[in-house]
Amino acid sequence: MVDTISASERSHVMSLVKGKNTHPEMVVRRLLHAAGFRYRLHDAKLPGKPDLVFSRKRKVIFVHGCFWHRHQGCALARIPKSNQEFWQTKLESNKARDEVNLRRLQEAGWDSLVVWECGLKDLNKLEQLLLSFLGDVSTARLK
Repeated sequence: MVDTISASERSHVMSLVKGKNTHPEMVVRRLLHAAGFRYRLHDAKLPGKPDLVFSRKRKVIFVHGCFWHRHQGCALARIPKSNQEFWQTKLESNKARDEVNLRRLQEAGWDSLVVWECGLKDLNKLEQLLLSFLGDVSTARLK
């Protein structure tokens, strides 16, 4: 099947994709902030520049888009119909880079959590995941 828009239109659409302050990231940040958690954003000193950094706990959270980071088994992680070889290479290199960064963080003594874009569909489940990871279930309460 052929792409439904021209190459220049596709290029323009992809150029608008943000790397920081994405909608999924903002949802996670709002939930955690409402629960009383404070964090640093995109710390360039850490491998992969984690989206949220909890320095005292030595924990980080990455909020990954299913398409860009190749969420295994997710319908959002499909390959575009046009220029498939380029996209396959690009997206697989993203996935490999993520694995390296997670391993480097672990070796440096940091705990990591990856929140997937599709995981935002069930906010109650997301709430439990975040609180369980951060370890303050008894003192924090998401609204």
